[in-house]
Amino acid sequence: MHPSDAPALPLPLDHTRWVDATRRTAVAALLALIALCLAWELLLAPLRPGGSWLALKALPLCIPLAGILRNRMYTYRWVSLMVWLYFTEAVVRGWSDPAPSNWLALAELLLCLILFAACAAHVRLRLRYAPSAATDPS
Repeated sequence: MHPSDAPALPLPLDHTRWVDATRRTAVAALLALIALCLAWELLLAPLRPGGSWLALKALPLCIPLAGILRNRMYTYRWVSLMVWLYFTEAVVRGWSDPAPSNWLALAELLLCLILFAACAAHVRLRLRYAPSAATDPS
């Protein structure tokens, strides 16, 4: 028996619900991470009184927002890689900064993990339930 002759896995009735849930989670985590980066460096615990230029770290997070909102698979893939830069910053600042900045770093770390998990799950689910070219009769 050839692998392409194997019966296709049945689609669960609620697979689109899980794909939509991972998409909504990724959007929410990305927006929350942008808001946290801006609030952290401008209002809550800036490096200098009145805010710091480090707030510009939120700009790279705005680039994938359009692709995530348009549900582009490629964007989910590279965001799941880019988020590790913010994770690294959160670990360093969580370990070295005094309160309240270290608590904000913990929040950033959690949001990074949520964003990564949502992007990875979204890509995995969409690939699993995508129509296969091998089963296409045309």
